[in-house]
This record gives sequence, C-alpha cells and structure tokens, in this order.
Amino acid sequence: MTDEPPAHRLSLATILPFSTPALPVYALGVVVFVYLPPYFAGHLKVGLTLVGAVWMLVRLIDIPVDVGLAVVMDRTRTPLGRYRAWLLLGVPVLMLGLYKLFMAPVGFSAVYLTVWLLVMYLGNSIVTLAHLAWGATLATRYHERSRLFGVITAVGVTGTMAALAIFIVGPSLGRTDAQSVQDVGWFLIALLPVTILLAVARTGERIAPEMGAPSFAARDYWRVLRNPAVLRLFLAQMALTLGPGWMSATYLYFFRASRGFSTGQATILLAVYILAGIPGSLLTAAVSRRLGKHRTLMVATTAFSLGVITILLVPKGDLLATVPSMAGVGAMAAGFDLMIRAMLADVGDEVRLVQGKERISLLYATNLLASKIAAAFSIGLTYPLLAALGYDPAEGVVNTHAAITNLERAFLIGPIIFVTLGGACFFGWRLDARRQGEIRDQLDARDARLASEAAG
Repeated sequence: MTDEPPAHRLSLATILPFSTPALPVYALGVVVFVYLPPYFAGHLKVGLTLVGAVWMLVRLIDIPVDVGLAVVMDRTRTPLGRYRAWLLLGVPVLMLGLYKLFMAPVGFSAVYLTVWLLVMYLGNSIVTLAHLAWGATLATRYHERSRLFGVITAVGVTGTMAALAIFIVGPSLGRTDAQSVQDVGWFLIALLPVTILLAVARTGERIAPEMGAPSFAARDYWRVLRNPAVLRLFLAQMALTLGPGWMSATYLYFFRASRGFSTGQATILLAVYILAGIPGSLLTAAVSRRLGKHRTLMVATTAFSLGVITILLVPKGDLLATVPSMAGVGAMAAGFDLMIRAMLADVGDEVRLVQGKERISLLYATNLLASKIAAAFSIGLTYPLLAALGYDPAEGVVNTHAAITNLERAFLIGPIIFVTLGGACFFGWRLDARRQGEIRDQLDARDARLASEAAG
C-alpha cells in the first residue's frame, strides 16, 4: 500500500453532493431489469419472447452510441465545464424515456417498445457516462478513486432501497404490483433533475490542459480501444454484468415459483441483497487499500459464486434463513462495478500520459458498451430460454415441476459461470498503486508546466 498526500483527499462535503445522481441511476438499473420486463409480460399482456427480443435488439442498436458520445464529450468545452454540461443535457431525454416506458399502454407494439427503450437508454448513457468521466477527473489518486466510487455505490444503493420500499409498502397502501411499478417510475422521474442539479451546483470541474492542438485522430482512439488493460476491463465488465444481470432477469420468477415467496417477500430479499451493497461497497474500497483493486475484485467474484449456491440450500419459503445468503451475495456484487470503474480511471491516466489528451470518456464508453452487450444478452437470452424450457410467466399459470427445475438451473448456472470468468480476467494485472502514483506524479508535473506556459 502507498500513502497518498492529504491534499489529494476529497472532503465528504464534495463527494456527497457529487454522488447524488447515483440515487436515481442505480435504482433505475435494478427496476428496469427486475420489474419492468415482468410488468410488460404479465400486466400489459406483451409476449415474453417479444420483450426479450426487442430488449436485446435495442441494446445492440445502442452499442455505437456511447463511443460517439465519448468522442464528442472529451472534446467539449463550455462555461459550465465538460461533463457538467452533458449531465444536464441528459436529464430531459432520460425523463421522457422513463415516462413512456413506465406509463406504457396495455398491449403496446414492438415499435413502441423499441423507440422508447432507445430514448431511455440514450438518456441513461449521457447521464452515466458524464458522471463517471467527471468522477475520474475529480479524484486523481489510486486509493481516493476507490473511496469516491465506493461512496457513489453506497449512495446508489440508498436510492435503490428507496425505490424498493415503494414495492414493499405498496400493498399496505392498497396499491397493486402494477401500480407500484408506475409509482416507482414517477419517483425516478422526480428524483433525476433534483439530484443532477445538486451535483452540478455544488461540485466544481477542472479541465486538464492538453498537449498540442485539439484534433480528432481515429488512430489515437483505436490505440485506446486495443490497449490490453482496456480489453481486460471490457471483458470483465461484460462477464460481471451478464452474471448478476442473468440473475436479475430471472429473479422474480425464481423466488416466486421455486422458493415459494410472494412478490412482496421476494422484494424484501432483493432489498436485503441491495442494502448489503452499502457495507459491501465501503468494505471493498477499504480492502482494496490492502490487497489492491484487482485482487480485491478476484476475492469478491469468488465469494459471490459460492454464495449463490447457498440460496438453493435454504428451505423453501423460509424468509429469515434466506437473508444471510442474499446479504452475502449482495455485499460481494457491490464491489464489481466499483473496482472496475476505479481501475478504468487509473488506465485513463496512463492513456493521457502517453497521448497528451483526455480520453476518459472513451474509456468509460467501453465500460458502458460492455455493460450494454451483456445486458442485452441477460434478457435477450434468458427470456427466450425460459420459454423454450417450458416456463410460463403469465399471471395465474401453474408451471410443471420440470419447468420449475429448469428455471432453477437457469437462475444458478449463468451467474456462477460468468462471475467466475470476470474474476479470472485479472490474473497478472500490473497497474497497481505504486505504478499509478508514478504516472500521476508525471501528469501533475506536466499539467503544471502547461498551465504555466499558457499563463505566461
């Protein structure tokens, strides 16, 4: 472990307002995966195969968007800064997409779903990419990045818990499952502008000086994309999104049909899984100070895979006995994105040292690209697979024992395989705290020199 100068440590008065956009963004990720597809297929009477196919198609169409946004974003200069302006731009786009999806009409068409999923994911890409890139430039040191992204993850978990609370208390207020989905939609729509305005108003942004004249050289971007460290993180992000995403796509079906829980009980267990992400993210950041980010991530992926197996060993319908398994798995999963995003920021420093220009948005675009590909397949594969295995999700249908057994296998095997592969991507990782500190010292010295030359 290397010590970092106190001057590089961000105050909580800076970190907390900056982290607030994670409240709606993280909640959106869980709700869209876990509740929206079953809501479409069950309540709105849209075919399971259609939902899965359109979802995968949209994510594949959406793939080039992040790279295009990153190229423009890294070259943006406005009076508000670079990433703050983009964060504000993404708000109305995302709000419109959320409204059209959460308030969708019964029996909507494939065209309707395609268009509004594209709008929602475009807005989400703008907001997420701008926030991640801004965070990487806000925290400049190895361990400080783990701390910043750890707090962001904990704040995001809090937002997700608030959304899940709507599902949990909904029945006691006379709200149906479908009405609770719509209530969560309004919650997200209202929270987005408030949190993003708070982050923009309370957090400054510094644009690092660049060497040479502004230019767009395709070969420079290609060099970034084929960087071995970037490729490793890309593959790891795919695997570590696909594993939990596969689990999320089948979550309600598994816990209702296989484990004998009601939707409310399943939501309580999901809340436990997500709530465990608060101590899990903070623990991950702390452990990474001792083990380094890549070793911490390898430990977390191994523990996650073992933890998933324990879920089937718990007696059916026993809520309290299932809580420890869900808490353990959730605590480990919280570290996945946290570590990868902090490691990407370190790679961004290395790239800027070599190329002399900021490419951090492009790096986070690769991260989001990997997440989108994996997310497309997590729903695009699991839903048609469940249909092929004979599982019927329609309300009131009683599935056969064979169909439920197939559902159990699908729920367990996917997450275990993919998360284990994600951890294996980091054998031999070399960009540790010592190396990043050396790179950052060189960048700081060069930035000071360029700023002095510009001022003189």
